[in-house]
Amino acid sequence: MRSIRSAFLVLALALAQGPGQAATTPPPVQQIIDALSRAHAAVVGVQVVASEDAGSAETLGRQRQGSGVVIGPDGLILTIGYLMLEAEHIQVVTQDGRRLPAQAVAYDLATGFGLLRPLLPLRGVGAVPLGSHPELEPGMVLMAATGGDGGDVAMTQLVGKRAFSGYWEYFIDTALFTSPPVANHSGAPLFNQKGELVGIGSLFVMDALGTGQRMPGNMFVPVDLLKPILAEMQSTGSTRLSKRPWLGVNSVEQSGRVQVARVGKASPASAAGLQPGDVVLAVDGTKVTTLEGFYKKLWDRADAQAEVQLTVLQGADVKTLTIKPVDRLSTLRKPKGI
Repeated sequence: MRSIRSAFLVLALALAQGPGQAATTPPPVQQIIDALSRAHAAVVGVQVVASEDAGSAETLGRQRQGSGVVIGPDGLILTIGYLMLEAEHIQVVTQDGRRLPAQAVAYDLATGFGLLRPLLPLRGVGAVPLGSHPELEPGMVLMAATGGDGGDVAMTQLVGKRAFSGYWEYFIDTALFTSPPVANHSGAPLFNQKGELVGIGSLFVMDALGTGQRMPGNMFVPVDLLKPILAEMQSTGSTRLSKRPWLGVNSVEQSGRVQVARVGKASPASAAGLQPGDVVLAVDGTKVTTLEGFYKKLWDRADAQAEVQLTVLQGADVKTLTIKPVDRLSTLRKPKGI
């Protein structure tokens, strides 16, 4: 099995010679190795057991594993938020195998970021600096890392930057897409050649290019989205943008139509009579044809719990359903600490 050191050497050579380096003098290979080594040292494993009555267990399970990365001098860890939803127990695993209990600090529904803090000192683990995605160009080689048991580093390439609409009522204006994929992507940090954190792993995707051409890869949430909300997350446990209408549906976008794929149990959508297979035609009388348009129209209201009129094609019938959305955060069992 290859050593981490040899992996860093391969990555450093690829980074130094990769796209985007021709216009400037690349840093020495040893400098890149040192930067990646420091970045890797800040990567931890994240192990979570959700509470028995966690609603999120239906889709995420109770036992969850992923990664995180230290971003604060006090041991603050950034991960992907779905790992820690309704957590009963959280444990972080350091590079040297130490297992430390941790506490949830914050979860931001709008970006998907989660923050954790170990209850015991990490000792000797430094925080990584935050980078910025505007400096990244398609074709650039990046390092993805995973923590915990079997943690590793992998070389991947940025293949695209574009808006992303998730089936679970989620949208961000810019997401990073890489290939080849990292298997243990949940919360996996993505680093540039300076050892700066540029993204946090969220999904495995089959269309990393976004062109309909099959290319397996990953979607990373850029840390640029974290910078303006980090202080708010730490002080309040969430963000203002997280308090928005939630229906409790999974939807897909196909050929200019938004179709409901799943309706959550005991969700506002279920209570209103929305069914899997329904096609969403309009929100409050405004036609929608994309997930982005659907979400933006739904969220464009001052009162997150004001009734919304959804016009749907249900079988052969066009119906208008009145749904009373809720604040998604209010439906979640809060982890200790938030």
